[in-house]
Amino acid sequence: MKTTLIFLFGFLLVSLSAQTAATDDFDVNGQYITEEGDTLLLAADLRGVSITSKRKFANAREEWLYKKYYRYCNVVYPIAQDAIDIFEETRYVTATYNKRQRRKHIKRLQKELKENFEDRLKNLTKLQGKILVKMIEKELDTPMHYLIKDLRGGMTATYWTTFASFYGYKLKQGYVEGEDPLLDMVMRDFELLR
Repeated sequence: MKTTLIFLFGFLLVSLSAQTAATDDFDVNGQYITEEGDTLLLAADLRGVSITSKRKFANAREEWLYKKYYRYCNVVYPIAQDAIDIFEETRYVTATYNKRQRRKHIKRLQKELKENFEDRLKNLTKLQGKILVKMIEKELDTPMHYLIKDLRGGMTATYWTTFASFYGYKLKQGYVEGEDPLLDMVMRDFELLR
């Protein structure tokens, strides 16, 4: 169904643009004006368009949980993207540093991040925090324990892994596709699972 719609849409665009190319005036913005005076838009790149069918759920509770995950993902997605960008930038910048320079840079960065992110992170629920961790783990393809270990050291990573276990997090496990199918669906919607 999905591929049929995309094919049909693409075919209509190609045939429509071929018909109107000879008779109509094109605007600079990819618009064209028909002989009747109508303005239509041409879509040149459809790679960013995702057409899916309506989701089907086993019961009302599953649908409710999917919607809850989706709402929570909307809240934590910008935070996850910021965290991923900062982590990758830090990894890149500190690649040439020695151990002392690296620690100094990370300490300074930690103070800045605490000022910028503390309020946003304090207001997250337990499930939102779990989704945030899973988003970061999925995007970086590394369990959170090893990300912390890479930046802050083994003792700090062990501390946070132990602390997180009290709240039901398994930081050493990482993101396992298929463990929570509803979360997988939401991650696909946010284009984190490819």
